[in-house]
Amino acid sequence: MAYQNFIPTVWAEAINRDLEKALVYAEGCNRQYEGEVKKMGDTVRILGVGKPTITTTEDKEIVLKDPEVVDDTSVTLPIKQISYFNYKVDDIDRRQAVGGVLEALNKEATYGLADAMDTHIASMAGTREAIKYSSAAVAITKANILEEIDKVLEKLYANNVKPNGKIMMEVPPWFYMNLKQAYTALDTDNSKMLENGRVGRYGNVIVKMSNNVARDSSGNSLVTVHTDKAIAFVNPMTHTEAYRPEKGFSDAVKGFVLYQAKIVRPKELIVMNVKAGA
Repeated sequence: MAYQNFIPTVWAEAINRDLEKALVYAEGCNRQYEGEVKKMGDTVRILGVGKPTITTTEDKEIVLKDPEVVDDTSVTLPIKQISYFNYKVDDIDRRQAVGGVLEALNKEATYGLADAMDTHIASMAGTREAIKYSSAAVAITKANILEEIDKVLEKLYANNVKPNGKIMMEVPPWFYMNLKQAYTALDTDNSKMLENGRVGRYGNVIVKMSNNVARDSSGNSLVTVHTDKAIAFVNPMTHTEAYRPEKGFSDAVKGFVLYQAKIVRPKELIVMNVKAGA
């Protein structure tokens, strides 16, 4: 039977490769973790270290005390999210040979998984750990958008975030269009930020556009500005398998991904509560 030639590890690796290309939010997360995950509810440990104390002295001789025990900032994260697919094709071997329907279905399933995972990461903007710049939504126009972004960056830098570190901002399409118009009007060197497909940079901030930007109960967009250490994201397991359904004459493929996100450095993430202005 065709499904007997199915190699789960190859398919899982292909899904993971395509996921990395499709995910928008995951790039800006801390993905360093350890732990073996076999089922939902298992835990992984997000790796992290504290900051050693810096001592300054004017004495000519340095007298060292006992070495400091630096706090471990690692976080244990239980895996609670699972997304899955289950589809069938009449004749896998024939469809693979003519038209590549199976590969197309696999890619569509991968895009669907990526969309679910991105939506989950984006939803961190609405959690209690997320710090909003303002509780009331700010109406954004091309006239004030740069000023509003600068206010948020100033708050982020005040939290000891380094300006030369990796900072990312995920925005909805309407926000991006205002930003693009603002830069065209200013005609500064920074207008070149929109030449790259990500969709550009604002100073050192990587700007990314997504339809998965979270919304509050009033429909306002929750734009996140953050470092790549603020949110931890794990995707420790991707599973696929082929089988022959009892009813009918077809081969089928099913699979799932386990994942979880959490804000682990709240001071390194600021949420812009915004809406489109007139």
